[in-house]
Amino acid sequence: MAEYEETFTTVLMASGLTKMAARVLTCLFTTDAGSLTASELARRLQVSPASISKAIAFLEGQSLVRRERDERRRDRYVVDDELFYQATIASARANDQLVATARQGVAVLGPHTPAAARLENIARFLDFISESITRAAEQAREVLHTKPGTTSNDTARPGPDHG
Repeated sequence: MAEYEETFTTVLMASGLTKMAARVLTCLFTTDAGSLTASELARRLQVSPASISKAIAFLEGQSLVRRERDERRRDRYVVDDELFYQATIASARANDQLVATARQGVAVLGPHTPAAARLENIARFLDFISESITRAAEQAREVLHTKPGTTSNDTARPGPDHG
């Protein structure tokens, strides 16, 4: 298990997360409950509560974890299938801001300048990507709500030895 957690953490770091954010996310993903308190995270990762707090703040900002209050009024940090969808949509919205800003630059620089042409190409590219990501996320969202081994109409899929 420790080897897998290290591998998963490394992959998350390669995708742009800091080491501590990746460790926290790995810890949350690999716990059966899918949620832990800050003190549970600190104990499992053997780090300070301040390190956990900083990592959680970043992860919440990226829509990769969500905070809930438990029955004892403690904050629990949660990962679930819906968060992947939310993070993907948040990424598409960030692209939308880049598109708008690039198009502002076109107006500022004048539409017939090489710099404006470059910004317009960036805007068109990101606009296409953003629309594609949003469309794909909406279509794929069903996957998050389908249990492994079932289809969308909830019938069992044949396994390799079931024809």
